[in-house]
Amino acid sequence: MIGQIKGRLIGKNAPEILVEVGGITYEILVPMSTLYQLPDLDGMVHLYTHFSVREDAQILYGFFDAESKRMFRSLVRVNGVGPKLALGILSGMSVDEFVQTVKGNDSDSLVKMPGVGKKTAERLIIEMRDKLSEWDSTDTSSNLSLVPNSTFIKDAEIAMVSLGYKPQQASRAISQVLKNNPEIDDSEELIRFSLKSMI
Repeated sequence: MIGQIKGRLIGKNAPEILVEVGGITYEILVPMSTLYQLPDLDGMVHLYTHFSVREDAQILYGFFDAESKRMFRSLVRVNGVGPKLALGILSGMSVDEFVQTVKGNDSDSLVKMPGVGKKTAERLIIEMRDKLSEWDSTDTSSNLSLVPNSTFIKDAEIAMVSLGYKPQQASRAISQVLKNNPEIDDSEELIRFSLKSMI
């Protein structure tokens, strides 16, 4: 079992990346949310991994954070959802967004994901609802939809995107800042803290 990998990023060809560890190169499939957060080639990466063994292949999946790996493992246990579809879902929305989509019974948002039809969306909501009841990541202020006066949050995200950051990068940085500093209620202060966290 390969649980984590630390090494040098030597190739990026979405959804596959190549990571060299001690002279061995690993082929790893990653969601776009992870790909956006990777360094340039030759940079060092630390990924949480899931090793899948099938009759016809052995595949390594990688994730930027532990909660994405945990969500991936929960998704592939849903009837009719394989690793490819789970990877697609985590490419199209963040973990927190997926949790809120399920809790809000928002099948329309799930149908927008590649490969997710109406029946699959409904199955995801039904089967994942109980599993997500113990999901603690959304019980914090990182859930932007539950933050009062969240206009300043949207302003901060727009500003960071205009500075060149990917939308998911900006959203994740802002969520983490709010989680650690729930007292922030000003867009300028939120942008400043978020930019610092990206360094």
